[in-house]
Amino acid sequence: MRIDDDLPQGEDKAIAVEHMFDQIAPRYDLVNRLMTFRMDVGWRRRTVKALDLTPGSAVLDLACGTGDFCNDLLRYGLEPVGLDFSAGMLRAANTDAPLIRADALCLPVPTNHVDGITCGFALRNFTNLGEFFKETSRVLKPGGRIGLLDVAEPSNPLLRLGHSIYFGKIVPKIGALLSDQNAYKYLPKSVQYLPDSEDLLTQLRAVGFSDVDRILLSGGITQLFVGTLDD
Repeated sequence: MRIDDDLPQGEDKAIAVEHMFDQIAPRYDLVNRLMTFRMDVGWRRRTVKALDLTPGSAVLDLACGTGDFCNDLLRYGLEPVGLDFSAGMLRAANTDAPLIRADALCLPVPTNHVDGITCGFALRNFTNLGEFFKETSRVLKPGGRIGLLDVAEPSNPLLRLGHSIYFGKIVPKIGALLSDQNAYKYLPKSVQYLPDSEDLLTQLRAVGFSDVDRILLSGGITQLFVGTLDD
């Protein structure tokens, strides 16, 4: 997979991503609802259901942003803790769940400590997905569950064309109108950071997840990865 030269790498990427999310935090939820036509709400709730955890289970929401995922976890009787390395996002958060500023590649969480992990639309923003997956497997209890959401490309040619135009052309205009133009130009391009789905599934299996699956949502514009940590 080739990544455009104008997309930052390594530490430069981490700095750029943190600054970007600090900048767009105040209107992040509004722009999300508008650009997804509120489908993001359904995607998160589908993820929480897919975790299939009993009420009272402890769940980490990584790259929690303003706390949307935490709120859905609370609605289902789970006990979430949100973590994000963007101070701006945490300041803008609207949730009763406890929040921690932390790097998802080095979680301040004991080994075998939580029952589940969620992450919404952040896989492509991490500087090292392999390290991220290792950390998720480390902090989960055996039998723990993951639900990881991110963007996808529809397999249907017409849907793929329409999605490409909308995501690449319209979303940046919405972002420019309501928030930060450069950030919402970057977000469609950042899809290039994502490995293909089979590679992602292979990486998850390599760190101890079994029963891994990829579920396509809303015609294939979004993908959900689920799995269970081996006992």
